[in-house]
Amino acid sequence: MAHEIIPVEQVARRILYFRGEKVLLDFDLAVLYGVGVKVLNQAVKRNRERFPDDFMFQLTGKLLKMGVLERTGHKL
Repeated sequence: MAHEIIPVEQVARRILYFRGEKVLLDFDLAVLYGVGVKVLNQAVKRNRERFPDDFMFQLTGKLLKMGVLERTGHKL
């Protein structure tokens, strides 16, 4: 199976800044890897030891209601 190299521009336009940190949303990362969001999240959960402790976090309902994603141009 051949792996394609993802152009830097394609990754860069998906990077968001949240509380001073660069982040990629799970659905953007799933698109880049060509898998479903559920598959990506399951892989991370099953292989936690392969990822740094701060690799993943979950936005709370309060942050979602504040429109964190809408201001970035992302839609749920």
